[in-house]
Amino acid sequence: MKTRVAVVYGGRSGEHEISLLSAEAVIAAMSPDKYEVTRYLIDKEGHWSPRAIVPEPGGNPEIDVVFPVLHGTFGEDGTVQGLFELADLPYVGANVLASALSMDKDVMKRVCREQGLPVVDWMVLERDGEGSAAADVAAKLPFPIFVKPANLGSSVGISKAHDLAELEAALKLAAEYDRKIVVERGIEGREFECGVLGNENPAASVPCEVLPSREFYDYEDKYELNLAKTVLPPVLPADEIVEMRRLAVECFKAVGCSGLGRVDFLRETATGKLFINEINTLPGFTAISMYPKMWEYTGIPYGQLIDRLIELAMERFEQKKATRFTR
Repeated sequence: MKTRVAVVYGGRSGEHEISLLSAEAVIAAMSPDKYEVTRYLIDKEGHWSPRAIVPEPGGNPEIDVVFPVLHGTFGEDGTVQGLFELADLPYVGANVLASALSMDKDVMKRVCREQGLPVVDWMVLERDGEGSAAADVAAKLPFPIFVKPANLGSSVGISKAHDLAELEAALKLAAEYDRKIVVERGIEGREFECGVLGNENPAASVPCEVLPSREFYDYEDKYELNLAKTVLPPVLPADEIVEMRRLAVECFKAVGCSGLGRVDFLRETATGKLFINEINTLPGFTAISMYPKMWEYTGIPYGQLIDRLIELAMERFEQKKATRFTR
């Protein structure tokens, strides 16, 4: 009997178009002998087509498991995961708490720091105070400084500021996308990514290095220019690759993630030190996305990766059944 999979994609975020590409790749990889796929498209205004999933147990008898292929706000931040929990449906990826925690770059860093994991020095500003904050930030952090909306992905709204004027412009841009702004000490070095897969006993893929065509790996470089390069496996000493994989798993565990995640790293050239930059709980699945490519190199081809993610979702749901919710 085929597994009936609801693929939910699109969404109300700046990453809507990326979600469309990811969903098409995921659906194409699902064997028609194993799966019966139903599409649930969410447009940019938040309207579902053909209809929204019903937020009550038993309200969606045609769905065995949900595969959300949503990136960013309203998809990767715990909101839609809450809907799946209310509907009592198994779903691929992190739960409500891990999704929300990982999406917030400030809270994620706090949790990682609490667990003794290396993160870059950072500050947090509120949207209403960004206009007068540039000088204060510059007094506390050396240039270059990265400015980011706290809750967004795919490098949307992120800037690298080299002086006070650029910092002021960067803060204004970030404030357009979030009320909470994260500013970080800029790391001069190399960028890496590492995939994680699993529930209670997660494993890390062989990592890759990202070689941006611009000053940093921004939205245009990721999805429009097609000029950035990746090196898989990365040119690093074996012990550094082992450490990167270890840190990826520890970050995954620290935020309470499950199913899948992609941990991004910075390696400072001057010190050789690795820093966890962020974790993405629903990384891209497009034809050029590195999460599936890293796992393919590690020994799990794209189609098998989709199978495994669905298996992990079902396993977690079965474990959830042992939990009592009423007296």
